[in-house]
Amino acid sequence: MNRQIPFNKPFLTGKETQYIEQAVAAGKISGDGEFSLKCHRFFEKRYGFTKALLTTSCTDALEMCALLINTQPGDEIIMPAYTFVSTANAFVLRGARITFADSEPHTPNIDVAGLEQLITPKTKAIVVVHYAGIACNMDAIMQIANRHGLYVIEDAAHSIDSFYRQQPLGSIGHLAAFSFHETKNVIAGEGGMLSVNDPKFVLRAEILREKGTNRTAFFRGEVSRYEWVDIGSSFLPSELTAAFLYAQLEQIDQIQQKRIALWNRYYEQLTPLETQNFVRLPYLPPWSHRNGHLFFICCPDNQTRNNLIAHLRSMGIYAVFHYLALHKSPYYQNKYTGGNLPMADYYTGCLVRLPLFYELGFDEVDYICEQVTAFFTGHQRG
Repeated sequence: MNRQIPFNKPFLTGKETQYIEQAVAAGKISGDGEFSLKCHRFFEKRYGFTKALLTTSCTDALEMCALLINTQPGDEIIMPAYTFVSTANAFVLRGARITFADSEPHTPNIDVAGLEQLITPKTKAIVVVHYAGIACNMDAIMQIANRHGLYVIEDAAHSIDSFYRQQPLGSIGHLAAFSFHETKNVIAGEGGMLSVNDPKFVLRAEILREKGTNRTAFFRGEVSRYEWVDIGSSFLPSELTAAFLYAQLEQIDQIQQKRIALWNRYYEQLTPLETQNFVRLPYLPPWSHRNGHLFFICCPDNQTRNNLIAHLRSMGIYAVFHYLALHKSPYYQNKYTGGNLPMADYYTGCLVRLPLFYELGFDEVDYICEQVTAFFTGHQRG
């Protein structure tokens, strides 16, 4: 078997190094130079964010969210157990207790039906994760949060250019965090962004991002002195990261068109397996649409999942599983006091991600689907 298909391959538009050279030539390679401002304007104009601020990672953007809502020891934060560790770490670092929610039966997103019963007088925020760019039920979540006076934070790491009805994901909650890691739709190697949608957080977000100083306001001429005024950290990326990202943003429509076409090809090719109850394909609720971030299937059980991954590897295809539910992680399992989360366990044990990246060929998608189909149709379950 000579064919090798990686899980991911970073796509370069061709202008990344050119823009990095421009930033270097301009003599401004620390954060918040011209390319950072171009990125901020792009996101604010295209998606209507009140304020967009680039960060060094989505993890940093989430940590800023925890700081902005004044997370304190004893606060409780509700989030899905089926998510990446950064979602929880941001709040654990501030002393919060994590209340893990189960996933929905039809998507890995937070189970809204069981959400309200998790709220206590100590609950401060609900963090939702739009898995694979599939929108959570944001109307229902915002109604619950408003009823109980809670903040809503969107972990939108997967969700650039994805929408809830007509609203861009990351523009609905009070705050949101995005990722531009090399596995995402638009990339900067590492990198992220904080989206501020509640105006009351804008000024403090700028301060936290600049080590707790009023540096940003000072350089705008709004204050006479550059001082330490709050807690904070160095959350802003270099101008080199912003220059790389801006080259990607210029081609976002082209990138999205191809990724969505690949997603659709997978869905069409693998639908017969779902019809025969061999696998489950991604379910798109009526309020959501695909943004081509990742394509996954769910196997009937863990052993089948592991065998499928091994089969695909033997055929030169690098498919992978995803999150290990955090309520059973080595760090948190002894701290977890909630009940069983059967759907989080199901996605942990049964979900497989198939290769999806801009330069993946449609013929390669066909080959992957052929191998997935051969695995199931050549095996008897029982």
